[in-house]
Amino acid sequence: MRVTDDRYNRERLRLETALRLIGHEARTQTIRRWTGLSDDRIRKLFRSYIRPGAGVRRHRGKSPQQVGFFLRSGSDDAHALAAMLLLFGVLPARTAAARAPDDASSPLPSLSRGRQLCEAYETYRRVVPQARIDFEHAVFLAIALNAGDEIRLQWCHSCDAANITEHSALRLPPCRACGATLRDAATMSPGR
Repeated sequence: MRVTDDRYNRERLRLETALRLIGHEARTQTIRRWTGLSDDRIRKLFRSYIRPGAGVRRHRGKSPQQVGFFLRSGSDDAHALAAMLLLFGVLPARTAAARAPDDASSPLPSLSRGRQLCEAYETYRRVVPQARIDFEHAVFLAIALNAGDEIRLQWCHSCDAANITEHSALRLPPCRACGATLRDAATMSPGR
């Protein structure tokens, strides 16, 4: 294998991932962060490969930034999506709340994680029949859970279910799976 083969394979993966993200109606800034392509290249991909009337829209403006969207009552979708993000490796098994602050071994927005994010979101859409979370909110959920500043994953001590909780909550909610009271141990991880 020549050195140039690897470079071309990586470029092909970038373009394939960008097209998947375009298909999920991701914003240009989101595609840029997860693939490393320039804004101009992303626009040219859209014009070249997405036909008018294909049902794919270009969203403009800022990406979602409110974690309250995931904390509302009846937000089972967010928990299902978080489980998919864990399952597909978008989020590390031990989220930011359990990692050391200086642990930056694998940055979240990357090409490989972008591909995993697409797989996780596509599976979520197949599993949840009337999914209410769009792709941009899925990206925000992954980034917010990885950072752990406002929301985090908290594992139940009884059933090992992952629960999304506020980082600064005064009282932890009951587990969404079994109803047991969650412990305030952010370092608990599945499979203790």
